[in-house]
Amino acid sequence: MQPALKRDAHPTAASVTTQLKDIQKTLPLRVLSKDDWQHWITKGYVIVRQAVPAANVERLVDVLWRFDEKDPSDPSTWYAPQRREHKMKELNNTGMLEIYNHQYLWDNRMEKRIYDVFVDIWDREDLWVTIDRANLNPPKKVKGNPNGFIHWDVDTSIRPLPIGVQGVLSLKKQDGDVGGFQCVPELFEHFFEWEKTQPADRDPMHPDMTGLSVVNIDMEPGDLMIFNSLLAHGVRPNHSDNRVRMAQYISMHPAEYDNVAEREERIRLWRELDSPKRDAFPGDPREWEKHNATTAELTPLGEKLLGLKAW
Repeated sequence: MQPALKRDAHPTAASVTTQLKDIQKTLPLRVLSKDDWQHWITKGYVIVRQAVPAANVERLVDVLWRFDEKDPSDPSTWYAPQRREHKMKELNNTGMLEIYNHQYLWDNRMEKRIYDVFVDIWDREDLWVTIDRANLNPPKKVKGNPNGFIHWDVDTSIRPLPIGVQGVLSLKKQDGDVGGFQCVPELFEHFFEWEKTQPADRDPMHPDMTGLSVVNIDMEPGDLMIFNSLLAHGVRPNHSDNRVRMAQYISMHPAEYDNVAEREERIRLWRELDSPKRDAFPGDPREWEKHNATTAELTPLGEKLLGLKAW
């Protein structure tokens, strides 16, 4: 029998009650500067430059092209139809790659600098890494709306507000041409004041953007962008002529070692090179990873980030 699907693509921290922006630091900062920390708690996002070595980026990029059966030097191969529909319709044709457990994905998850910055964010060391995927987004054939979309990944009508964090590791240069991450920091900073001006039946997943401005984020390959799940954000379309956008999604959240069912499922996904059974993740009908990769070798840190070993 197949495990039941879960709609939540981005784990929130049920065991944590303090909003991330309200954390009073007890551990010394490892990666973030004091200015970075202030930016994080005020604007809702922070960028870690060169979070992983260039070699990690280059070999993952190569694997992602092979996984997607596309030729980086032949744009005519970039527009094959997606292999399986998403239950979450908004994710259809957004370039999601259903690859989750390849060694090169795990290598980035286990990078000390990546782990250390999430220790900074959560102010604790006992973390699990999300088992998430990658993205390969070619230029739009038809140049339509240049602004993309803005949404929240959590329901902002829930009280207390959900607590979570997300991360995007850029694998290609991301700038105004190639599109990429965009967000609304002023809404994060002044959310409760803004909410008072909205109708009671406002859309809790999509803000009314009247009077609000969008910030576009430029990133280099190897840069990690971390953002609070309460930051309204989206993706600008790729309107370049011949450049793809590529990224790996990496985040961490407090470990739940005593949640045996969740821990065993995480270990199974890693061991069997399987995809999470959630609405946002349709999986790969070819099961490419199972045929072209082996179970990733984990470092001692990786064993704890997965849940194979306890903190």
